[in-house]
Amino acid sequence: MGKTIAGIDIGTTKICTLVGEVDDEGLLRIVGVGVTPARGLRKGVVVNVSQATEAIATSVEKAERISGYEIERAYVSIAGSHISSTNSRGVVAVSHGSRGITGDDIDRALDAAQAVAIPYNREVIHIVPRGYTVDGQDGVREPLGMHGYRLEVETHIVTGAATSIQNLVKCVEGLNITIEQLVLNPLASGEAVLTDTEREMGVVLADIGGGTTDIAIFIEGSVWHTTILAVGGNHLTNDIAIGLRAPFTTAEEVKKRYGHACPRSLAADEVLDVAAFGEDARQTVSRQFLAQIIEARMEEIFSLIMQEVKRSGYDGLLPAGVVLCGGTAELAGITELGREVLSLPVRVGAPHDLQGLVDVLSSPAYATSVGLLLWGLRQTATARPRTRSVPLHRRLAQWFRAFLPG
Repeated sequence: MGKTIAGIDIGTTKICTLVGEVDDEGLLRIVGVGVTPARGLRKGVVVNVSQATEAIATSVEKAERISGYEIERAYVSIAGSHISSTNSRGVVAVSHGSRGITGDDIDRALDAAQAVAIPYNREVIHIVPRGYTVDGQDGVREPLGMHGYRLEVETHIVTGAATSIQNLVKCVEGLNITIEQLVLNPLASGEAVLTDTEREMGVVLADIGGGTTDIAIFIEGSVWHTTILAVGGNHLTNDIAIGLRAPFTTAEEVKKRYGHACPRSLAADEVLDVAAFGEDARQTVSRQFLAQIIEARMEEIFSLIMQEVKRSGYDGLLPAGVVLCGGTAELAGITELGREVLSLPVRVGAPHDLQGLVDVLSSPAYATSVGLLLWGLRQTATARPRTRSVPLHRRLAQWFRAFLPG
């Protein structure tokens, strides 16, 4: 029997725990799924530790019951508007250049890149190598074993608010689950829905979830820019609830069943019978009116995505366009509206080529969940992981030592 990998996707609207078995050939088969409504989270951030812990526990128990495995270690997703990123360069001399660059040399270069001013109240989540330069030769993907005397690395550093990270960690570790690694949502989603060609050519991944829209720009096979916007599908539902004067739950149901992002493609006489506030109250609503509400908010979300792409400075390097995932990406007409607003190719990405319990998971809403398992699979399959995370306990130990005498 091969090893198992677990992933816990902690979102604003749902928590999804997956368990995967890896066979001797390195193939992943999903054997456990546990999905439960999220509680205690707002815009991707824990706001009530006990409620969030309880919801995570329910999700984990479901996955354990279906898979027959006890989850002791897991890859855990992280998002929220507290996330920020920067690009940094590290340079080191290779002491035994004629013998080849070693793993220690690469680690020293990554450490040098991390020597940027990070405020005391922020934690490093990822240090992702974008590319290496050996003795002036750039474009090196894997310098291990190469001859050289000067090693440079371009990195993408992702940080988050220490308190937000620690609250999330507390929820998971409170269930006696060790966190293998915190993985930024759009990086995990990218593992599940992007093709190698898109990553190489230049693409924007936009994961539109319930509380946040998570953006990552991939160029030349690596991530160059990440950000989290505090707007998502719940804002759409809220707009519908106000526009139709209907309860939030009714608005959510109407959005999923009848929602459309392009009012012009709907018949003017199509009407819906929906619940309204008041005892047993019903109302008749034009589907076109519903679509106009959705279109207005989706135009805003797409405008914010484009604003972020332009702010990154990479807007001219994205021939592969935009790949949408997350629950909101299932909206009818979303690709047409996206192309119109962004003036870029747009497609909806969903996990594919899955094995095992995949009926529910082949949907854009589960991109991050499946991506966490694929991220874990990549970490175990390669001698050197694509990304380094700085363990929390190490940074906390350094912080405490600074206050000890002598």
